[in-house]
Amino acid sequence: MERHLDFDTVIDRRNTKCLKYDFAKARGMPEDVLPMWVADMDFKTSSYVEDALAEWARFGIFGYSEVQTPYFEIVRDWMKEHHGWAPQEEWLVKTPGVVFALAMSVRAYTEPGDAVLIQQPVYYPFAEVVRDNGRNVVSSDLVLGEDRRYHMDFEDLEKKIREKKIRLFLLCSPHNPTGRVWTGEELIRLGDLCVKYGVTVVSDEIHHDIIFHGKHHVFADLKEEYQEISVICTSPSKTFNLAGMMLSNIFIPNQALRRKFRKELDAAGISQLGIMGLAACEAAYTKGGEWYQAMLSYVKDNIAFTRQFVEEHIPGMAMVQLEGTYLVWLDCRGLGWNVDDLDRLITHRAKLWLDRGGMFGKSGRGFQRMNVACPRSVLKEALRRLEELCRSR
Repeated sequence: MERHLDFDTVIDRRNTKCLKYDFAKARGMPEDVLPMWVADMDFKTSSYVEDALAEWARFGIFGYSEVQTPYFEIVRDWMKEHHGWAPQEEWLVKTPGVVFALAMSVRAYTEPGDAVLIQQPVYYPFAEVVRDNGRNVVSSDLVLGEDRRYHMDFEDLEKKIREKKIRLFLLCSPHNPTGRVWTGEELIRLGDLCVKYGVTVVSDEIHHDIIFHGKHHVFADLKEEYQEISVICTSPSKTFNLAGMMLSNIFIPNQALRRKFRKELDAAGISQLGIMGLAACEAAYTKGGEWYQAMLSYVKDNIAFTRQFVEEHIPGMAMVQLEGTYLVWLDCRGLGWNVDDLDRLITHRAKLWLDRGGMFGKSGRGFQRMNVACPRSVLKEALRRLEELCRSR
């Protein structure tokens, strides 16, 4: 029986080597700051995952490990049940994280000095893995509409692809930090452009299981020809709070793209991954369904609570419509504050550690990203601090 369905209990993560809680001072934050930034949950994962890891710990031998067909079938069955997609076994390449896979893709599919297309505001490692590998970032910025949702600018996308000679596009789907769940129509319009101009699409779909409005579409599954240009990045890490396990499942249908990707893995010295991550993934996907559904329900209520609180208690602040992920994108431009002052006051007066919007690109300035995958009491305290700060100004 699933034991970890209590999401209200506050678990003290301090002094557990926790990036979220234990490194505030090292990162220039007040030691007593309330962290609502990095995208992991403050919930215990499924007890079935805990049991699987405990069993391996008792076994006591942690040598080189590998998994084959049964592991693939577990991952495939999860994808098929939740997203209607049945990838093939030879497509699977395992990596120690999606960001790592993004970096390997940049190295595999472009040359130094090439331009790589992204859509800002977007998860900041997208730009980092491009720049750090000696490539140039080109952004076709998303547009915030009157419906409080972000939209792709397809005319600008095509213009950038054509003029900058783009050969690689990093897609974030569902989108972080804006919370958009792209429609099939949007992704097809994007995919057709990429087919037309010969652009490889690396689709970060790590939040694919955390959907509240709409439906997640696996990019490679929308049209057969998209398989030939796609690298699909998935992981159980966001769904089951397993980021520290360093495991992602990357699907590359095209043999030539897969060969180039594996070559970069070899160059980086990556072969087998750790047994604990592999075991956690298997347990989560085979036995974690009850926990997953309960977590979704709790987070959905947190999102609704946040929206209502902001609307009723923080004039000048607006919450962008969130369709997927557990990351709320707060539009603070209506407060009338200087952006640098806003960042400083949230950190040092409200004692809140949020992700500053400028981290996600220039178009993110004036926004804040807040992680609401936490007990309701913690969320209430964070929002109370925001309200108090805004009223004091």
